[in-house]
Amino acid sequence: MNWQVMIDSFPALAEGALITLELVVISGILGVLLAVPMAMARVSPRPWLRALPLAHIYFFRGTPLLVQIYLVYYGLGQFEAVRDSVLWPYLREAYWCAIIAFTLNTSAYTAEILRGAIQSVPRGEVEAAETVGMSPALIWRRIRLPRAFRIALPAYSNEVILMLKGSALASTITLMDLTGVARTIIARTYTPVELFLAAGLLYVVLAFLILGGFRLVERRLNRHLQPG
Repeated sequence: MNWQVMIDSFPALAEGALITLELVVISGILGVLLAVPMAMARVSPRPWLRALPLAHIYFFRGTPLLVQIYLVYYGLGQFEAVRDSVLWPYLREAYWCAIIAFTLNTSAYTAEILRGAIQSVPRGEVEAAETVGMSPALIWRRIRLPRAFRIALPAYSNEVILMLKGSALASTITLMDLTGVARTIIARTYTPVELFLAAGLLYVVLAFLILGGFRLVERRLNRHLQPG
């Protein structure tokens, strides 16, 4: 075991870890913004409104993340309209293509998590809000969505961890994330065990920090349920 190469490679791996964290945070935020309206549509009584997000959810939950990354990175450039658009300077970059693919993927899983959470909100709370004259929009804003977020938080933390591990696939489109940096150094030093071990430890640290952050948020949101 060559410990020196692990120590020497730590600064480069740390920079790759920051790229990985950026991918997870940005795509996670954008994914939630997409997932909320999809989850609300999924519990709608209108069949046509439920069908729109259902197609998105089935596709991105039913296909591998690697295929989705390839479709965005290699597929979009085949359309002349995309190459001629103002978005092409961004869509030709691996960084933004990875964020788009991760956002679409996690939004599908997050939408289903939120749908289940919305349906788990006690009916009595909604009926009480209707009794006092709250409008449907106000009930969504004050009752359903806040309660759903609290219910969904533990399951969503697992989705973020899965997204963190799935972000390693970004290295397949030349992005220098944590796994990409490790593979590059391995090609130069021929020390796969040491580099992948170091990368794995950094992934564990990132997962620990993310789970710790979710526990703090969950404790704060549910502090009224904790014993005095």
